[in-house]
Amino acid sequence: MRVTKGEETRLVKHCPQHGAFSTPVWRSTHKATAFADWLRPKIPSTPPTISTAVDKGCPFDCGLCEEHRQHSCMALIEVTWNCNLSCPVCFASAENKAKASIPKEPSKEELVQLLKTTMRTTGGCNLQFSGGEPTTRDDLPELVAEAKRIGFPFVQINTNGVRAAQDPEYVAKLAATGVDSVFLQFDGLRESTWKAFRNADLREIKAKAIQAFAKAHIGIVLVPVISPTINKNELGDIIRFAIDHAPAVRGVHFQPISYFGRYPVAPADTERITLPELAEELERQTNNLVATGDFVPPTCEHALCSFHANYIINDDNTLQLLSVPKNSCNCKPKPAAEGAEKARSFVRSQWAAAEQNEQPKSLSNELDSFIQQASTRRFAISAMAFQDAWSLDIERLKGCCIHVVAPDGRLVPFCAYNLTAADGTTLYRGKTFLPPAAG
Repeated sequence: MRVTKGEETRLVKHCPQHGAFSTPVWRSTHKATAFADWLRPKIPSTPPTISTAVDKGCPFDCGLCEEHRQHSCMALIEVTWNCNLSCPVCFASAENKAKASIPKEPSKEELVQLLKTTMRTTGGCNLQFSGGEPTTRDDLPELVAEAKRIGFPFVQINTNGVRAAQDPEYVAKLAATGVDSVFLQFDGLRESTWKAFRNADLREIKAKAIQAFAKAHIGIVLVPVISPTINKNELGDIIRFAIDHAPAVRGVHFQPISYFGRYPVAPADTERITLPELAEELERQTNNLVATGDFVPPTCEHALCSFHANYIINDDNTLQLLSVPKNSCNCKPKPAAEGAEKARSFVRSQWAAAEQNEQPKSLSNELDSFIQQASTRRFAISAMAFQDAWSLDIERLKGCCIHVVAPDGRLVPFCAYNLTAADGTTLYRGKTFLPPAAG
């Protein structure tokens, strides 16, 4: 259950074996992000395809089951478990030095079959190729082409940018076969930050990767993991860096650190940063370039999972708010599926590259100028708080719209798929699945 005392809301659980424990999930000192007013009601929507029966109850019957309350907005397909980095922070626990224990890489034919299955079960959501590091596959451009041929409207690559920095021709192939956007790992601007998160100073590599993706006209979203003990004070610098590299960079998607793998001792409260704290830090560190009140709950996933705000970048690099502030919205319950479709459409329009030939020869009036800015200088700031063993909330999980495609084709909510116990035991990742039930 969630317990709110003053400015802090904690998720409190009780285990017959381990006793009671709790973790902070919401800490707000600003009225715009007050917990009681943030929750946004939705009318649940059953996914179009049910692949598993309800047996043990959530979170053990993912596939999806009939108790899930949201359609797929984004489906992730892991095309490899190999990686060209060895990061201490990694959802997939992919490491070069552990190659002997890495499962056999799926073949192109197996992945094409997964693409076809995902199209049938989702009806055609947005798609992300992930891993491991997906660009370690030479045939990734061919997989992108297959995804487009099958009918996925938006294809994104989740990448660390290492190969992109070293092989611009490979990036050109990705663009030619239909990649719309990249989720580029980007944790900060200090050497110490990169060494803490990635075991290497990657600043030059990131700069070259951004240049390569920009030249290929692939939209770039910077994705920083944020730790209160490592890089919390770099939020403003990251935003300013992203604005300086717009319109190639389409936005920043922050990810407050979650704790996966072996963590036998619960993370201290000081090792957590919650979404409202992140929003307040963004206001403070940008000197009000953005405001805490700019950020609104999601239309797709559960309200406690994320926030977002949409802007236009002005000529002086200030930001003009485009999205409607939360206190102006109509918060009557709406169908969850409607929110999923809005999220899919927004991602396709915002995270893809800006239109080319974007400078008209003349502007007849202020309206023309505004339309030009709106189409080419849009900029998004968002954040998503992924759940670990201590922060897992079943209500949030049932509202998840970001689904990993398991090796047998089932759709598993992202946080469930990556969930680990304190000793590192996984719930879904790396497990053998039975054939999906007919649905």
